[in-house]
Amino acid sequence: MNKCFLDTELSSLEETCCECNRGSQVIKLGIDVHQEFYVVVMQEGGSNPKPPQRFGKEAFLQWAAKLKSQGAAEVHAVYEACGFGFSLQRQLRALSIQCYVVCPQKLDEANKRVKTDSLDAKALCLRLDRFVQGNRDALALVRVPSEAEEQSRALHRQREQLVKARKQLEAQGRSLLVNHGIEPVKNWWKPRTFVALQVPHWMKELLVNTQPILVALQEKIRALTVQLQSAAAPEQPRGLGAMSSVIIDREIGDWHRFNNRRQIASYTGLCPGEYSSGHTRLQSCVTKHGNPRLRAALVELAWRLVRFQPNYKPIIKWKAVLRHGALATGAARKKAIVAVARQLSIDLWRLRTGRLTAQQLGLKL
Repeated sequence: MNKCFLDTELSSLEETCCECNRGSQVIKLGIDVHQEFYVVVMQEGGSNPKPPQRFGKEAFLQWAAKLKSQGAAEVHAVYEACGFGFSLQRQLRALSIQCYVVCPQKLDEANKRVKTDSLDAKALCLRLDRFVQGNRDALALVRVPSEAEEQSRALHRQREQLVKARKQLEAQGRSLLVNHGIEPVKNWWKPRTFVALQVPHWMKELLVNTQPILVALQEKIRALTVQLQSAAAPEQPRGLGAMSSVIIDREIGDWHRFNNRRQIASYTGLCPGEYSSGHTRLQSCVTKHGNPRLRAALVELAWRLVRFQPNYKPIIKWKAVLRHGALATGAARKKAIVAVARQLSIDLWRLRTGRLTAQQLGLKL
């Protein structure tokens, strides 16, 4: 007579049956990812997780392939999204292993104030076990973009980084002028302005170290701008802008992955936060959940529509606060423009998925 031992962490009915019947078991892998190595905790069926193992990158892939080839019914893996991209997910998927990527989060549920790679990998493994058994709230999944989507959005992200680098170098030169009592000159690095710059010889020798770099950066930025704007769809609503359109579309990736307006609004992170309990309800600032580049592009676009689309319904609703010369505080204007940006994301989703036309949304072409 077989005995089923139920003293395992998070054991389930299905896994217990497999244990009793000696059938094929589902294997779960919790992975803590680092640049040079992975820390992995494995759980077979509903048993206790095994001790953590440390692998090099190539060694882990070989071990995972061997694990899959040994006849495991299913192999699931999970790791946190980080600065190393989605290459590991794609490599495991090529081995027929179902790999999930989740949002970075605090894994110390017991609040023991102890964090190690092994504990993180074990916590991920236990959450994956609950997820595989049907608890879809156990993991906060991150959508893995396709390689084509990653390549297309890398273009405007590189432009953003170049603009940031140009601003930093420009500010360093301007700071040098101010520190020595010289009135700062706007765009001091541009060729004509730099030639006419009235500064001491020693200072100009310092500025000439970064001036050619700034000129080259500006040329690269201009070329990327033209390339991105040429990829914009024709007949955009007035004020949308070719650059903003491309950035928003490429950061979203696939508009059809959202099933309703609540999902797209939540993804932008422009919804108010809430901390409510009992009879008390407190709404705070926006959650800032989701894509920060998308959020910034939507807010910038919302301000542009205040000028170019005055008959747009959200603009009319908040006209008393957003119009030029309105007697409103800065905080009130920020709240209003966030509300416009949130509704704009919903309307762009309706427009891109063909649910409504620009005319029906009150947007002029």
